[in-house]
Amino acid sequence: MKIKFDEQQYQLDAIQSITDIFEGQMVKVSNFTVSMGDIVGQEVTTVGIGNKLELSEVEVIENVQKIQIRNHLKKSTSIQDWNFTVEMETGTGKTYVYTRTIFELNKKYGFSKFIIVVPSVAIREGVFKSFQMTEEHFAELYPGQHCHYFKYDSSKLEQVREYATSTNIEVMIINIDAFRKSFDDPEKENKANLIHRERDTMNGKKPIQFIQETNPIVIIDEPQSVDNTDKAKEAIASLNPLCKLRYSATHRDTYNLMYKLDPVDAYDQKLVKKIEVLSVNSDDDHNDPYIKLISVSNKNGYKATVEIDELRKNGKVTRVKKEINPNGKSNLFLLSGERDLYQRYIVEGIDCYPGNESVEFTNGKILRLGESIGGIDDDILKRYQIREAIRTHLDKELKLVHKGVKVLTLFFIDKVENYRIYPIGQPWQKGKYAIMFEEEYSQLIKLPKYHTLFKEDQYISNQRADEVHDGYFSRDKSGKFKDSRVTKDGTLRSNKDDESAFELIMKEKEKLLSFETPLRFIFSHSALKEGWDNPNVFQICTLVETRDPLTKRQKIGRGLRLAVNQDGERQYDEDVNILTVIANESYQEFAESLQKEMEEETGVKFGYIEEQAFSTITKTDETTGEAKELGYEYSAKIYSFLIKENFISKQGKVKDSLKEAIASETFDVPEEFQDIKYDIEEVIKKSIKKLPVFNKKDEVTIKLNKEVLLGEDFKQLWDQIKYKTTYSVELDSETLKERCIRAIQHLEPFKARQIRRENAILKVDQSGIMGEGQTMRVYEVMEEKRRLPDILRYLQEQTKLKRRTLVDILIDSKRLDDFEKNPQAFMEAVMKIINREKKKLIVDGIKYERIGDHAYYQQSLFEHKELVGYMKANAVEVSHDKSVYDHIRYDSYVERAFAKKLNNDDDVKLFVKLPSTFVIDTPLGNYNPDWAVLLDKDGTETLYFVVETKGSTDQEDLRLIEDGKITCGRKHFEALETQVQYKLADSYEKFKAEA
Repeated sequence: MKIKFDEQQYQLDAIQSITDIFEGQMVKVSNFTVSMGDIVGQEVTTVGIGNKLELSEVEVIENVQKIQIRNHLKKSTSIQDWNFTVEMETGTGKTYVYTRTIFELNKKYGFSKFIIVVPSVAIREGVFKSFQMTEEHFAELYPGQHCHYFKYDSSKLEQVREYATSTNIEVMIINIDAFRKSFDDPEKENKANLIHRERDTMNGKKPIQFIQETNPIVIIDEPQSVDNTDKAKEAIASLNPLCKLRYSATHRDTYNLMYKLDPVDAYDQKLVKKIEVLSVNSDDDHNDPYIKLISVSNKNGYKATVEIDELRKNGKVTRVKKEINPNGKSNLFLLSGERDLYQRYIVEGIDCYPGNESVEFTNGKILRLGESIGGIDDDILKRYQIREAIRTHLDKELKLVHKGVKVLTLFFIDKVENYRIYPIGQPWQKGKYAIMFEEEYSQLIKLPKYHTLFKEDQYISNQRADEVHDGYFSRDKSGKFKDSRVTKDGTLRSNKDDESAFELIMKEKEKLLSFETPLRFIFSHSALKEGWDNPNVFQICTLVETRDPLTKRQKIGRGLRLAVNQDGERQYDEDVNILTVIANESYQEFAESLQKEMEEETGVKFGYIEEQAFSTITKTDETTGEAKELGYEYSAKIYSFLIKENFISKQGKVKDSLKEAIASETFDVPEEFQDIKYDIEEVIKKSIKKLPVFNKKDEVTIKLNKEVLLGEDFKQLWDQIKYKTTYSVELDSETLKERCIRAIQHLEPFKARQIRRENAILKVDQSGIMGEGQTMRVYEVMEEKRRLPDILRYLQEQTKLKRRTLVDILIDSKRLDDFEKNPQAFMEAVMKIINREKKKLIVDGIKYERIGDHAYYQQSLFEHKELVGYMKANAVEVSHDKSVYDHIRYDSYVERAFAKKLNNDDDVKLFVKLPSTFVIDTPLGNYNPDWAVLLDKDGTETLYFVVETKGSTDQEDLRLIEDGKITCGRKHFEALETQVQYKLADSYEKFKAEA
C-alpha cells in the first residue's frame, strides 16, 4: 500500500505564511518573461549556484507583520537573525508542510538550495522516508520541478559539490551532530570534522565552503532539540543561511512566529484524533498502610514527598500528600492522624542519587521513587491494563476492519526485561509483560463477540498470540536490547543505539499498516519517544512501575495522526479517529497533567484572555462595504470592559462570573459592541475551553430509534428536505470589474525598494568601539529600472479571467504606477481582490434547480452510521419519541443549548441533527446544515425547518466561505419547492421567535 496525500487548507495556510515573507521578490523569471540570462532567486558564484534575496530587511519585516496580522499573531519588531517559526501540533503534517514549502519557494522565487537540520539520525531517517513517500505526489503537483534530496554522509562528500553546482532543487538532510561537534571540540579528529577540513578533491576547499556559497534556506526540524546550545547556534550560522525556518509543536523560543496551530485548534478542527482516557486503577479500601513515594530533594536539607492515608477529625480517611524528612516530620504514625497501621514507619534515610531515589524506614522497608506499598499488587494492575488494552483493540477491530483500517496498539514499558529477558549464554526468554499479554489475548479472542474477526475470509485471520506482538528497543553493541539512558535531570538522551532501532519502523511504516503483516501490538521502552508516529495507532497503554521519563504529550503524539485505510486514503470520520489511552491514574489526573504539559510547552494559557484576543473580529465598513478587522485598540476597549465588569482579572484570567454568564446566556455588552456580541462570546468560549480529553467511562454508543425513523412524522419531515439539486452560475463580468476596480483603488500605497540612511556617533572606550544612532531616514528608489514580469499572464493563471477583462480592471483602477514600484506585491494584491470578488459574485449569481423526484437522500443513511459520544462532554440525552437517535452529539455550546431547548419544547414534535453525509453541493465546497425540525405550532399548523446554528467566524476569508455556503443552502431549499423553511439562528429563542 501507499499512503495518499490530499490538500488541507490549514497546511496551505502554513505554507503561504512562509512564502509570503518574500512577497515583492521578483517571481521566477522563466515562468513569466523572456529569460534575462540568469534566474531571479539564484546567483552564480565561484563554486556553484546559490540562493539570492533581493529584498531589504525593512521590506521583509513589513511582509512578516502583514502575515502575523492575518494570522492573529503578535507583531515582530526585528528580523531576529532571520529566524521564522511555524508551530504545528503533532500529527498535523509538519514534514509535509515544509517539504511543500520548498517547492513553493522554488516556484515563486527561484530559491533552489535547502538544508533540513534534524536532532538525530533517527529523525533524519523519518524525514528521508517522508520525501520518498511524497515524491510521486509532488511530481504531479509541480511538474518539471525536479527535486534531488539526499542524506548527508561524511564518506560521500562529493555530494556536497553536486549540491552546490546543481540547477535543480537540492535538499540536504543532515543531523546536527554531523557538524556541531567541530564547534564543541575543534581539535578532535572525527568524521564530524570532515565537513570543515580542506580536501584535494575539492580544489583545496572545505566542504562547508561549498554549502556557504549557496546561501541555503535552512529548515530546522524540532529546533528545541537542534539549536538549543550556543555551539549548536554557531554551527547553524556556519552554513551561511539565507534564513532559518523553524518547525515544531513545542518550541522553546518562537522567533518571528508566522503561523500557529495549537493543540486546542487541532482538536477543534478535527485535524487529529480525539483522545479518550480509560482509567485502570484500584479503589482505596484503606485497610493497609498505603505509602507512595512522590519525590525526593536535597535542596535546603533532605526531604521527600509521600502519599499516605490520613485520619481526619470527621472520622474519614483521606489520601493526602505529606512532606517528610529524617530530622523532623519522620513518623508516619503521627502524620497519618495516629493510625495504628503506620506504627514503626519512621524515616531513617533519604537517597537522592539519580537512578536510586528512595526512602528507607526503621522497620527495614525501602520505598523507591514512584513505587507504593499497601496498594493493590502492581503486577495485578498491569495485567488489568494489558487486558483492557487488548479488549479495546479488539472492539476497535470489530468496527474498522470492514472499512479496511488496520488497528495498532502501542505499549510503553518501564524496563526491557519486563518484556524480554536475555540470560547470559542462553536464548532470550519472554518477560512478565509478554507472558501476561499472550495469556490475556488468548483468553479474550475466545469470546463469542470476537469470533467474526478470525474467520478465514476476514482480514484478521491470524490468532496466534505470539505472532501479533513484538518489541522495539535500543540495542547495545552485542545485540542485546537495553533501556535508553536517563540523564541526571531525568530526561532521555537519544543515542546511536536508540536510532538504529528506529530505522526498521520508519522504513516499513506502510508495511506495518497492511493486513498482510500480523503485527498489531508494539511494545517499546523509549525508542518511540519522538521521530515516529503511525496513523493507525488507536490505543496507547503505559506500563510504568517507577518514574516515567516520557511526557504524556510524547506518548499521545505517537497516535494522534488521522487513520488511513488499505488504499492509503486518509479517514476523516471522527467516530473512526479516537485514540484511547489506557492509564494507571484517574481520568481527571491524566487530563489535568496533559493540560499542564501543554501550557508549559506551547504557551497556550487555558482560562486566560489576552488584550488582543478580539482584534481579529471583523466588522463591515459602512462606507466601503468591506469587512475589516477591529484591530488592537478596539480589542483593548473590549478587554477593559471585561475587567471593569469584574469578568476577568487584570492579567486576563477568566473569573467564574464570566463563565456563569456565558453558561446561563445572560452575558451582555454595551451598545457600542452589540453588533459583534456573538463574536465576542465566541472568543471568550474559546479562551475558557479546556483541552477536549474524554472519559472512556462516559462513552455512549448512540443508538438508532427505528420507531421514530420509520414513523409518519419523520417521513413527512424527510419528504420535505430529502431532494437533491444541481446549480448553475451566471457571472456578471461588468459588476465584477466595477467591484474589483473599486477595491484596487482602496489599496494602501505600494512602496518601492528602500535605501536607509543612518547617522551614528562612534564612542571609543575600554570596552571597545560602539555606535550610537542619531538620525535615520528611509528613501524610496524612484529611478530604479527593472524588467517587469508579465502581469497579465500571472493574473490569468491565478484568476482564470480573460485577458480583456484583466486589462480593463488594471487600466481603470489607475494604479499601474504601483505595479512599477513593487511588481510582485501589486500582482498578488490584485489577484487576491479578484478571487475574493469572484467568490462573492458566484454566490450572488448561483441558481439551484431540483433534479427531479428520483434523486434524493435515502433514510437509510441514518442506519449505517455508528456514532460515539461522551456524556458531560459532547452528548446530551433526548426523549425517545423526539429524535431518530437516543442522544444528540453536539459540536459547540450553541448546539448543546439548542438541542436541550428543542427537546424540552412541547411544540417540537421531531428534530434531528443532520448526518455529515447529508450535503449540499456548492462552488465553495460541500455544505452540511445542522438541524431538521418539525414544529406543531399551537396544535393547528405543521411547520418544517432546516436550521443553521453556526455563528460568524473571526477571519474574513472564513466568514466569506461560511456566509456563501449559507446563501447557497437557502437557495437550495427554495429550489425544492416544498414547505420547508431555511432559518439561520444563533439561539433557540431567535429561531422560535421567527418560526
